[in-house]
Amino acid sequence: MISTENTDSMVAVAVFGEFTLADYKEFEEVVNYHIQFGGQVDLLLDLRQMVGFTLDVAWEEIKFSRQHASDFRRIAVLTEDQWLTWSAWVSQLFVNAEVRVFDDEDAARAWLEADEATEAAQ
Repeated sequence: MISTENTDSMVAVAVFGEFTLADYKEFEEVVNYHIQFGGQVDLLLDLRQMVGFTLDVAWEEIKFSRQHASDFRRIAVLTEDQWLTWSAWVSQLFVNAEVRVFDDEDAARAWLEADEATEAAQ
């Protein structure tokens, strides 16, 4: 199951339990809508409560990342799992976005908001 939050410049997704293909499709719809009507997006992925994902999600993620390689500005990944940290760095190969891993949600949001404030001032 996932929970999504969509603001003008950010999509936040929290995953609870197993990340299924249906969940990933819901995530894709939210991101595609934002990209279509708002352009590039910052992404906050909260994977702290995720217990796993299905193989079809992994494949879909690769396809989606390649298709939207330039549609993300920054991606903050919340996790304490070393495997997910490693996979976040590998994902950076498929997107033209800065990817950072956090274990604290406030720090992740502050990083995304600080970059937004810098861009708005320019």
